[in-house]
Amino acid sequence: MLDAPNPAAESGAGATAGALSRFKVLDLTRVRSGPTCVRQLADWGAQVVKIEMPEGLDQGDPMGGPRGGPDFQNLHRNKRGLTLNLKSAEGVAILKKLVREADVLVENFRPDVKDRLGIGYKDLSAENPRLVYASISGFGQDGPYAGRPGFDQIAQGMGGLMSITGLPGQGPVRVGIPIADLCAGLFAAQGIMVALLEREVSGKGQWVQTSLLQAQAFMLDFQAARWLQAGEVPKQAGNNHPTSIPTGVFKTKDGHINIAATGNAIWKRFAIAAGAPEWLEDPRFKDSAARSENRDALNALIDEKIAERTSEEWVTALNEAGVPAGPIYSIDQMFEDPQVKHLGIATTLDDGAKQQTYVAQPIGLSRTPARIASHPPAIGEHSAAVLREAGYTDDEIADFKNRQVI
Repeated sequence: MLDAPNPAAESGAGATAGALSRFKVLDLTRVRSGPTCVRQLADWGAQVVKIEMPEGLDQGDPMGGPRGGPDFQNLHRNKRGLTLNLKSAEGVAILKKLVREADVLVENFRPDVKDRLGIGYKDLSAENPRLVYASISGFGQDGPYAGRPGFDQIAQGMGGLMSITGLPGQGPVRVGIPIADLCAGLFAAQGIMVALLEREVSGKGQWVQTSLLQAQAFMLDFQAARWLQAGEVPKQAGNNHPTSIPTGVFKTKDGHINIAATGNAIWKRFAIAAGAPEWLEDPRFKDSAARSENRDALNALIDEKIAERTSEEWVTALNEAGVPAGPIYSIDQMFEDPQVKHLGIATTLDDGAKQQTYVAQPIGLSRTPARIASHPPAIGEHSAAVLREAGYTDDEIADFKNRQVI
């Protein structure tokens, strides 16, 4: 399996031959957390087969949006598409045959679903002991909440994030991205990579598990540590940083900017660049503790100063003085920024039949970079090719199609 050829890359469909091109991945995921995980593998060249229910069988909206919409397109690039009815015995048998040659399988069903279908970790690792089987759930594979349906905003609330997001006294506020979904997917991908590395030593696969709740709790980071190690319960701080002061949003003559003047050295540079050296002599602001205690008074003084000049003037002046500061963009403005363009955060694939712009990976590798090699597949677009590679004849494939096994 380590030296398997990459038919997806050779045919021009699916993942590029990149850093992970020797790995075969079966993608049973839906909505966001699972597809986020698999995208991390596909963009680095893994041979991904995306498995969906055949057309015409009731499946609700498992993909989280229209197939041609921007969300689906951004999540499912670099894959081949196979339809497979996993509610049928023959569909499960086909999956098991594919598993024997796979390296990774990723799923984010509710925990009981996979076992009910006969495709849980025990079932599939019996077919291939080298299989790395990754599961993402809302609340974990066991425990009192294991059977609950998972959703990003529920995890944001239960994971503590909404209690510290928003203005003081505003009440709980969700963040503007599905951060629990996204982080669960990223952590699952990291777990898969760790398991694949360990497999090179042991020769054995294992079960990788994470959940939206675990991911969200972990992402609290220093806010969680404040409670666990210092007994402090963090509260909403709005645009002010909860511990590094002054850091926050300030209104300029023509808009708003972020300023992060944390630490005594940067604080001194900021006061001088702001034209207010007298702040350095004010006992209310003599050190971090004093500035924290007198945050409101300090912010009021900063507001007066920052309102005197434009955003561009302040961002330029403060950065030249070594004080972190930046504009607050709308998303369209962000993509027009010269540094964002330089970093290639948006990348366009034009394969002759279709042109589409995607959000690129934020990691650079000097020899084997990630790249977007193909657009998301049509439903079941590569079913015949994938099954031929698995050893099925054209007659068998046609029969499967006629009976909605695929």
